[in-house]
Amino acid sequence: MGDLALSLLMLTALALIGAAIVQWRRNGPSLNTWLMLVAAAVMLANVAIWVIPDTHGAAPANRAAGPG
Repeated sequence: MGDLALSLLMLTALALIGAAIVQWRRNGPSLNTWLMLVAAAVMLANVAIWVIPDTHGAAPANRAAGPG
């Protein structure tokens, strides 16, 4: 279940970045464009927090999944 959530976060972040680029090209930079980019950055930071391993070499996503 955690893998699905992380995958959906990545796909949503990429979709937001793509939508921000399209909106930027059409209308120029606006508040909505910046908000989409900030939301995408927050999503990518959350994925990084869950996926990047700590000093012991275990990622928090793997520890949350339980033993085995």
